[in-house]
This record gives sequence, C-alpha cells and structure tokens, in this order.
Amino acid sequence: MAQATTRRTPSARMVALGSFIGTTIEWYDFFLYGSAAALVFGPLFYPGVSPALGLIAAFGTYAVGFLARPLGALVGGHFGDRIGRKAMLVASLLIMGFATTLVGLLPTYASIGVAAPLLLVFLRLAQGFGVGGEWGGAALVSVESAPAGKRGFYGSFTQIGVSAGMLMAAGAFTLGRTLLTTEQFLAWGWRVPFLASGVLVAVGLLIRAKLAEPESFARMKAENRLPERPLAELMRTQRRPVWLTAGMRLSQNALYYLYTTFGIAYIARSASDEVGLRAVLVASALSLATVPAWAWLSDRWGRRPLYLFGTIASAVFIAPFFLLADNGNPVLITLAMVVGINLFHDAMYGPQAAFFAELFPPGVRYSGASIGYQFGSVLSGGLAPLIASSLLVANNGRPWLVVGYCLLLSVITGICAYLAPETFRRSTEDPAHNRTIEMGELR
Repeated sequence: MAQATTRRTPSARMVALGSFIGTTIEWYDFFLYGSAAALVFGPLFYPGVSPALGLIAAFGTYAVGFLARPLGALVGGHFGDRIGRKAMLVASLLIMGFATTLVGLLPTYASIGVAAPLLLVFLRLAQGFGVGGEWGGAALVSVESAPAGKRGFYGSFTQIGVSAGMLMAAGAFTLGRTLLTTEQFLAWGWRVPFLASGVLVAVGLLIRAKLAEPESFARMKAENRLPERPLAELMRTQRRPVWLTAGMRLSQNALYYLYTTFGIAYIARSASDEVGLRAVLVASALSLATVPAWAWLSDRWGRRPLYLFGTIASAVFIAPFFLLADNGNPVLITLAMVVGINLFHDAMYGPQAAFFAELFPPGVRYSGASIGYQFGSVLSGGLAPLIASSLLVANNGRPWLVVGYCLLLSVITGICAYLAPETFRRSTEDPAHNRTIEMGELR
C-alpha cells in the first residue's frame, strides 16, 4: 500500500500543477475583461453617456459572459462525464483564448459604431461558454488524482489558478497604466494584454495535452459504468447537492467580484484607478498562499466549519470594507482588500473545489460540480458588479444598499453551507454516496 501511494503522489502533483497552469491562463483571459470593463470599456464602447451609465453599460456587457457559463457547464459536464475530463479542458482553453485574442483586435465605437458593443457582447458570450466548462474539469482532475486525506489541498491548485489569473490580469493593466499616458492606454495600450493571450494559450495547450485522466474515472470508462445521460441521471438522483452548491457559491462569488471588479471602480471615487488595481494585485498575490492554507486546514478540520466561518465573517466585514474604501488612504484600502479576500473570502474558496466535487458520485461529478458552480456564478458573480453599480446610483452614491445586497446573499450561502453534509472523510468512490447525499446525512 505504501508503495502504491509513493507512485501515485508524483502523478498527483503533476496533475495539480498542470491544472493550475491551465486554469491560470484561462482565468487571466476572463479577468482581463473585468479589469477592462472597470477602466476602459465605458468610454471606448459606450461613449456619449454619463460616466455612471457608461460604467453600468460596461458591467452589463461583463455580466453577459456569466449568462453563457451555465450553458458551458451543461455541455462541458455532459462530455466531461461521457468522454473524459482532459478533452473538455483542452476545448475550453481553445474557446477562451480565441475569444480573448479577438477582443484585443476589436474596433471601438468610434470606428464601427453600434457594431462594436454588439461584437463585444458576442465575444464575452464565447468567453463565458469556455470558462463554464473549465472549472469543473480542472477541479476534478486535481481532486480525483489527489492522495487520500489531501483532496482539499490538491483541489486548491485549481483555485489558486484563478487567483494567479487575476494577478496576471490586474498586473498587466497596472503596468499599462503606469508606463503609458491615459491617452496611449485608451488608444492602444489596453489591447496588449488581450493579444498576449494567444501566446499564453499555446503554452497552456501544450501542458494540458500531457494530462492523464484520473484513475477512478478511467476505470469506470473502461468498465463501461458511465451513465449514458449524465444530466438526466444528475437531476434524477442529485438535485439536492446541485442546489446546495449553487447556494454556497452566491456570497463567495459575489463578494469576490465586488472586491476585484466593482471595487476598483468604487475606490476610484476617493483615490486613483491604480490604487484599486494595486490593492487587488496584493490580495491576489497573497491568495496564492492563503487559498491552499485554508484548503489544507479543511483536510484536517472539515469543509463545512471553514465555509461557515468565511460566510459569516465576510458578511460582518462588508460595511467596514466600504468605509475603508471611502477613506482614500492607499494603505487602508489595501488592508481592506486583503482582509476581505484573503482572511474571509478565501476561507470559503480554498476548500471549495474538494467540497463541491465530494458532494457528487464520479459518474455525474463533472456535470454536478460544474452546473452547481456555474449557476451560482450567474446568479451572483456575473450580476454582482451590475447590481452593485445600479444600487449605488439609486442610493445617490452611498453604498448601504450594496451592503444589504451582500448580506442577503450571505444568509442564503450560510443556510446552504449549514445544510450541506460534511465530506472531507468521505471516499470519492463510496458506493453509498448517492444515498448519503440525497438524505442529507451529516458525518
């Protein structure tokens, strides 16, 4: 037994590393759009309106990408459970990279009029479809290949890929804003990070082509034990965990995008754009350590306690975050971003890949984890900056309606996390898995 574990561990490490690098590139693409929506898409693609309405329009286009994520999850989940995790990871990376590169080539409103924002919406939909099938596959190959007792930690490599992608995206825009004048940045500088995606995607494809299918999935496929219609099987036997995962995404996902996308625009009212971007950079860099740290703790203390802690603490902190953001002090703003993301948000996000994967049996795991994750995303993360911007305008620039919105999502997430079964000691190949989840038993 010890010898088998020794052989498996290096493979698990390589799978986790490959998942991390590919996910970093894919989310770099996705987050580039969020940074651009906060900083440049308003004046370039929606000119002639007030800055507030331009920001709402830009975030509206940003939200469109989230509408396509459930469709990507449905398609990716079906083929990921029928054909394999690896094939869908390659396909999602290709779709995302192609759409992102084209955004960098897109003419603005000044060149082609209303066709510019329409094409922007189409490319954002393509991005959303690609990322919709991405997370589930990346999380599963890490979790299913992990050594016993370390699924939380190995699953976190997918999660820190998201943080690294945000770090790269925010870093690219910060560098552009620092080295170029505002006129240069609006004229052409914002395009460079998007065009660089083509090179990064080529690297990611080389890495993902070398990934192996997890042993448990490969064995089920070889023995012809995979369901012919994974989605139908999921809805027949696993409706409860689908709803629980979607609910657990609400607060976590909304808060992350409020901090990293809406927060940049909000901070710009009391400080410069660069202050918000740099605060996101610091928090994203720290997440490379705090996300796996929280995940590691979940392998020892359980997924639910940490998730509940992150939910409650985030709800309590959202009002102080806006007070610190209004101060205009770069140090306090950065501190607020770090506390909100690294101490509280990451307590939910670190264990999430393992938690969501463990809630589903292997035959429908790609579909279940992806659909719950992405439907929760479209209800929270995609709409959060748009809703927050609208609430801010409705309340004359005061953030208290936004705070109320966050508290509502936190209540829903807290209830779902409380109702979810503890999974960290459960075998991912447990034949009693379906019955346990359906009955909502806790261990």
